Amino acid sequence: MRRLIAAALLSVAAAAPAFAQGQPPLRCGVDGTFAPHAFPNLQGGVQGFQIDLFREVARRMGREIVIDSASFSGLIPALNAGRYDFLCAPTTVTPERAQALLFTEGYLWTELQFGIRRGTPPIRSEEDLRGKTISVNKGTPYEQWVNNNRERLNLTLLAFDSQADAAQAVIQGRAYANLSGNTVVRYSASRTPQYVADYVLPGTRFHWGTPFRQDSGALRNQVEDVIVCMKRDGTVARLSERWFGSAPGPDQAERIEFPGYGVPDLPGFDPTPQNPTCG
Repeated sequence: MRRLIAAALLSVAAAAPAFAQGQPPLRCGVDGTFAPHAFPNLQGGVQGFQIDLFREVARRMGREIVIDSASFSGLIPALNAGRYDFLCAPTTVTPERAQALLFTEGYLWTELQFGIRRGTPPIRSEEDLRGKTISVNKGTPYEQWVNNNRERLNLTLLAFDSQADAAQAVIQGRAYANLSGNTVVRYSASRTPQYVADYVLPGTRFHWGTPFRQDSGALRNQVEDVIVCMKRDGTVARLSERWFGSAPGPDQAERIEFPGYGVPDLPGFDPTPQNPTCG
C-alpha cells in the first residue's frame, strides 16, 4: 500500500505545473473596488477584466498567481517595498511613473472622462467645471489632474479610497462630477441610472500597462511576451468585449502590438524586437 501511495505521489508531482516544481507564486495587487476591472463577487474574492487577464497570463507562464485586493493609493508603495512582483491593477503609464517603474506596453487605452448626475447640464468644456467639486479615487492620475488644475479652475478636490465611493458622491450631490477612466465611467453609467457618462478630456489618451520594479526587467519582458500572444490570438479583445460591452476595433490597444518592450518614447522602453513563442 505504501508503495502504491508513493507511486501516486510521484505521478502527481511529475504532472504538476511549474509552480509546484520550485517556482513561487506570482504576487500582484489590484484595487478591488474598480468595477469592471476588479470588484467583489458573491462567492468571495474579486472578479473582473484584470482578474481574468492576469490569471490567464499566469496560466500561460505555468505559474500560480496570488491576487491581493487593496486601496489603489497603497499599491505602488507596496510594489516598491517588495510585497508584489507587479500590479494587476490597470495603471496609467505617465512620464513621471515611467521614471520610477518599468511598464509593459498598453493592453487598453485609458482616457480621462467625467461622470455626472442625471439631470445635470452636460459638460461642454473645462470652463463648465469652474468653481466645482470633483470626486476622484485617491492616488490616481485623476486626482493629479484635479490638483494640477485646481487653481486655474478654482476646483475643490474630493478624494476617496475607492472609485465606487467617488461615483456615489456625485449621485448624492456631494460632488458636481466624478473624474475617472473611460471604461470605469461607462461601466458605472450602465449599472446606475442616476450616473451619466459625460465629457472626455481631449488629449488624455494613455497606455494602461502593468508596472514592475526597475530591477524586474526580465519578468516584465516575459509578462509582456504573454500579453502580446494574447493579443495575437484575440484573448485580450474577447475579455474586453465581455467586460466592457463592445468589441474593440483594430485601432484599440487590445489589438495593437507595440514595438519593443514597454511604452515607446517613455523611460524604461527597451527597443529589443519582440519575438514571443506563442503556442
